[in-house]
Amino acid sequence: MKDELIEVRKRLLSAKSLTVLSGAGISAESGIPTFRGKEGLWNKHRAEDLATPEAFQRDPKLVWAWYQWRRVLIATKNPNAAHEALVTLETKAASFSLITQNVDGLHTKAGSRLVIELHGNIWKMCCTACGRKTENHAASLSPLPCCETCQGLLRPDIVWFGEDLDPDNLNRSLDACRNADVMLIIGTSGVVQPAASFASIAKEAGAFVVEINPQPVLSYLADLVFSEKAAVLLPQVIA
Repeated sequence: MKDELIEVRKRLLSAKSLTVLSGAGISAESGIPTFRGKEGLWNKHRAEDLATPEAFQRDPKLVWAWYQWRRVLIATKNPNAAHEALVTLETKAASFSLITQNVDGLHTKAGSRLVIELHGNIWKMCCTACGRKTENHAASLSPLPCCETCQGLLRPDIVWFGEDLDPDNLNRSLDACRNADVMLIIGTSGVVQPAASFASIAKEAGAFVVEINPQPVLSYLADLVFSEKAAVLLPQVIA
């Protein structure tokens, strides 16, 4: 693996534009469950059944209870060595973009500034009536939160199943992929679109693509694949 690390370091040093895509794997290394599959089961409910506009319309108390459980859990977790290494890479890169599919806010907590939160942020809320967004780290969300401006019901500022991504976030992400000299793909399952296509877009535009994942999914596409945890590998990359 020594030669591969040398190659990645060389590519990062010469890159004019570095783009990173992070998925649930990097947060799992901080102890945050992925909330998909069997880990997504909460009070006999699947995450895929709760994270929808229809579920919120039908039973907002239930959906908020699930998100509050997640918020309490996430509040006990801290960024790991992989998050911190990406902060270092951001300070060294001539041009840097960090696209994350995670909603936990750990990249920002670690100190990353150039973060595109593709699927939203669990600590932010959006008014279902006027669209006003606000941030809330309160320990309790009972009674259900309402908008200070119009008293409309607030919902988690999360992109739910069946909803479109924020156009600005999507366009910024696509631009970052097309302009990248090097792209790091970290801990993503490669199944959720459109993020699942980002590596292909970067590759077609000429980027050197590196996947870091204990269970790689992009071996057919990436120039280099590291079957390692990001918290173990990334500190070696920046060493």
